[in-house]
Amino acid sequence: MKMSKKVESLLKELTLDEKIAMIHGGALFATSGVERLGIPPLVTSDGPMGVRLEFEPNEWKPVGHSDDFITYLPCNSALAATWNRELARESGKVLGEEARGRGKDVILAPGINIKRSPLCGRNFEYFSEDPYLTQELCVPFIQGVQSADVATCVKHFAANNQETDRLTVDVDVEKDVLHEIYLKAFKAAVQEGDSYTIMGAYNKLYGRHCCHSDYLLDDVLRKDWGYDGVVISDWGGVHDTIEAANTSLDIEMSVFSNFDEYIMANPLKEKVQNGEVPESAIDEKVVRILNLMEKLHMLGGERKRGCYNTPAHREAALNVARESVVLLKNENQVLPLDINKLGKVLVVGENADVCHAFGGGSAELKVLYETTPLLGLKSHIGGNNQVIYTPGYCRDLDGVNPVDWRNIESEDVDKNWQESSLEGGGGSTMKEEQVDAMLAQRRVQLREEAVALAKECDTVIYVGGLNHFYDCEGSDRANMKLPYDQDVLIQELLAVKPDMVVVMMAGSQVEMTEWIEQAQAVVWTWYAGTEGGNALAEVLLGDVNPSGKMPDTMYKTHTDCSAHAIGEFKGGEKVTYKEGRFVGYRYNDKFDVAPLFPFGHGLSYTSFAYDDLQVNREQGVISCLVKNTGAVDGAETIQVYRSEPQTKDSLVKELAGFEKVFLKAGEEQKVTIAVENMTEDSNILVGASAGDIRLGIKGNG
Repeated sequence: MKMSKKVESLLKELTLDEKIAMIHGGALFATSGVERLGIPPLVTSDGPMGVRLEFEPNEWKPVGHSDDFITYLPCNSALAATWNRELARESGKVLGEEARGRGKDVILAPGINIKRSPLCGRNFEYFSEDPYLTQELCVPFIQGVQSADVATCVKHFAANNQETDRLTVDVDVEKDVLHEIYLKAFKAAVQEGDSYTIMGAYNKLYGRHCCHSDYLLDDVLRKDWGYDGVVISDWGGVHDTIEAANTSLDIEMSVFSNFDEYIMANPLKEKVQNGEVPESAIDEKVVRILNLMEKLHMLGGERKRGCYNTPAHREAALNVARESVVLLKNENQVLPLDINKLGKVLVVGENADVCHAFGGGSAELKVLYETTPLLGLKSHIGGNNQVIYTPGYCRDLDGVNPVDWRNIESEDVDKNWQESSLEGGGGSTMKEEQVDAMLAQRRVQLREEAVALAKECDTVIYVGGLNHFYDCEGSDRANMKLPYDQDVLIQELLAVKPDMVVVMMAGSQVEMTEWIEQAQAVVWTWYAGTEGGNALAEVLLGDVNPSGKMPDTMYKTHTDCSAHAIGEFKGGEKVTYKEGRFVGYRYNDKFDVAPLFPFGHGLSYTSFAYDDLQVNREQGVISCLVKNTGAVDGAETIQVYRSEPQTKDSLVKELAGFEKVFLKAGEEQKVTIAVENMTEDSNILVGASAGDIRLGIKGNG
């Protein structure tokens, strides 16, 4: 194993106790250092939407200081919706600088698991259902983070696609599918992105827990991919001392404060002392940790200082949020709204006035501010128009919303959910909501109030969707239905205001079939960060032309997803991925299942024409002319899909290239795009989405 003379010298000086202390948690978010040798602790923090608040070292209790407020970045799904590699790099750079500014060495991000099912509770933390799109955005994100002398920890390796029984479920998937779909982005993350660390997943794969899987960590990661970085367990993901010692796991972390009793603590020391584990196995782990510390300039040299909550960081968050908004539908050009013709404005929906930052599990954040849609709209519309707000629906009778930083020190907040998160199978599926008579009556009352107000107003904007009770670590949804009787509310509002703008805010797909035909204007937004409300207001009012494209297929219902139609979700002790490579739009194409909106879909306030497709197979690139044929400046993401000669198991098409271009009204540009794995036989399709193909050239096969 490669090591510098300094690392070699330190290794010789370390005692067995000191080595053991370096490979497991000595605090909830840090390992132990070796002060006498100048080896510092390795300090980690959760991500990927920002650096988590400070906890006491040995208990899940916020320290309660006023100096750990950070910039809230849009979630990874929002970042994926931008289809913008440079924004991914910039977002990563912000996260890295903020982590370094808070004194962190490793940020536990990005999450790059494939969205196998729309019901997975952590989908908002992940990029896409598509491995190529995930790969293309996670690599610059990683490079951005690590430019700040902070290591990324890409997670969760691997096949962590559900929260239900996440600690015990055993995934069975064909190995070629595993590599093609579920490992593709991880391979790019370590080989192209050079992610310094990687996090093992909670689940099992082929009968072994991922955090000490010899197949994943030794055969694939180390031997096949040549990875020499550090492998960190998920918190509580280690279960066997011998397996952990003899595989390439380097650091064990957990949610409990009995650090000396961790699997790779005293139990491992005993195994070494009685000869069951060679000390050389510990040495390999220590060397990789020391090598990491050298990369981060932790063992000497000049290290970057970082910074956090700066104006530049907030501006970067705004730029991502702007490009993440997706215009799903815009009949009769309802949008953009003319600010001079708004009249009396009604904003309906609890999500218009909810802060989401402090929610979602380990993605929770303590932020200085979060601009809600209501705040963004009112501040942009100004004082010449009356803007009224009414919730329209409620979660419960108490009106309790997802918690935010303002009440994190309340006695009512469960500060120890992390410890209970490892109970049973480690996660569950939500039960259908039970609504008692009083709650049902209250929702009817709120609905009637909203409809009455809508009749009196000139412009109505609805902001609904999900929240972090539904998009949350440790819990999967039971279905894609909108909670809190929103479907009824939306239908009744549309009946009196057919041109009502419907805004859906969520981290994963929701059903819209009950009202989508009635709605003329539908906008999709996300947990979009500190400036999310401002970005949404700018899009609705036309200050920003929307350019977001869906990173996932928008199904009509969850049974139109292959994980449910063919495969198993959530499974029992074992879950079998019977759908194989037919994940997301791959399934819809192959089996002719029409989505509500296709993968890559997103409209604009202008229009774009495609022409003159040229394919250079030797260089692996295509080119085409793209023209903005409308009257508004805008951006278009040109998507390239590759397909091979059709067989029973072949894909109809898969994303193999894309480029986002900004064009002024009337401007035309030749766009050249690299195409992954293009051969002489490849058919090339170019379009605005998986369902809107504009150009094509057949291969020679």
